[in-house]
Amino acid sequence: MKIGVLALQGAVAEHLRSLELAGAETVAVKRVEQLEELDGLVIPGGESTTIGKLMRKYGFMEAVKEFSDQGKPLFGTCAGLIVLADRIDGQDEAHLSLMNMTVSRNAFGRQRESFEADLDVKGMSEPLRAVFIRAPLIKEVRDGVEVLSEYKGEIVTARQGHLLACSFHPELTDDYSLHAYFLEMVREAAAAKASF
Repeated sequence: MKIGVLALQGAVAEHLRSLELAGAETVAVKRVEQLEELDGLVIPGGESTTIGKLMRKYGFMEAVKEFSDQGKPLFGTCAGLIVLADRIDGQDEAHLSLMNMTVSRNAFGRQRESFEADLDVKGMSEPLRAVFIRAPLIKEVRDGVEVLSEYKGEIVTARQGHLLACSFHPELTDDYSLHAYFLEMVREAAAAKASF
């Protein structure tokens, strides 16, 4: 399985490392044409407005929507979660508008209010160590979105079919179990495609 990490901004190298530890072949994605060879794509953290602008500038908006339309899995972390959402609090325009959820930017405060926590994630046997840095929040989910984990009653991980999103940075710890979970989604999607 070949998994790409969108390399426009954010913790690209750390995601590549986590994915490799989980058993994937990886590639840093800088050009739209690279999407064709991938089985899954990670949209990393960074600054969601900047990532959105760069995606528009380099033609990634339509290309990633097409990638998703093919049933290929996407995983958005931190700012990547905001990029996947169809509604952003206080903004008229969303980015990819793929996941049926409303998100709030910087909901957990500024950089100095960053923290770590252990989360119970649905479908995973062990608690996951999560790093929250200027983290967004999933305020509400709608049709087809399953809540996978919460922190103090707030939604921080969700899945909608072949789409996965989390508020935190799973790539900043040695725990690559959420990346392994994503690889399992990629395997399922490939198997479903093969059976058609």
